[in-house]
Amino acid sequence: MPTLDKQDDVYVLNIGEGENRFHPDWIAEVNDHLDTVENASGPRALVTTATGKFFSNGLDLEWLAEHPEQWNDYVVSVHRLFARYLTLPMTTVAALQGHTFAAGAMLSLAHDFRVMRADRGFWCLPEADINIPFTPGMSALIQARLTPQTAQAAMVTARRFGGEDAEKAGIVDHAVAEEDVVPVALELAGAQIERHGDVVATIKNCMFASAIAALHDTDIPQS
Repeated sequence: MPTLDKQDDVYVLNIGEGENRFHPDWIAEVNDHLDTVENASGPRALVTTATGKFFSNGLDLEWLAEHPEQWNDYVVSVHRLFARYLTLPMTTVAALQGHTFAAGAMLSLAHDFRVMRADRGFWCLPEADINIPFTPGMSALIQARLTPQTAQAAMVTARRFGGEDAEKAGIVDHAVAEEDVVPVALELAGAQIERHGDVVATIKNCMFASAIAALHDTDIPQS
């Protein structure tokens, strides 16, 4: 399950070991840790990472299959998590040490910066291959963070991007050796710790106003 640590003024949120799918309990724990970070005082930044083979494999489709009547509420909670990350009043860096798929890839896009392992692991939006359409909020988030060409390749062809390809496509800011993923993320975050608070939050809310509005829409079409 997710854990929160701190290195100097940078909080490190480890979202877990395993596939780190978006189970409702997992979402609640991540939000609890974000509450801690947001309510802290003084300079700060946030790095989000995981342990093992996966950063995140996305939505908990098994739980959804068992609770179809909760589909709308569940997706709303996922959207709210994306929107919250997108507007956190501090610098956020995703340290992608493993496979980053579907909603996990979208979560990475909600960060300010991304650092990915160069030699192994993929960043991928597989929805076209698994016949699950993007919601309007998800589409808005992806298109707000990627160039039209990269969004087209990622969303329509379900292309798997390795670290170096993801860097060339502008999906991630740095592709580095496995042992450097978290240290580089910490360095990026640490360089921005003085930039936090209401002004940063306002800037982000203005930058991503359309995506945020789409993510806050609770009337979500079901495929």
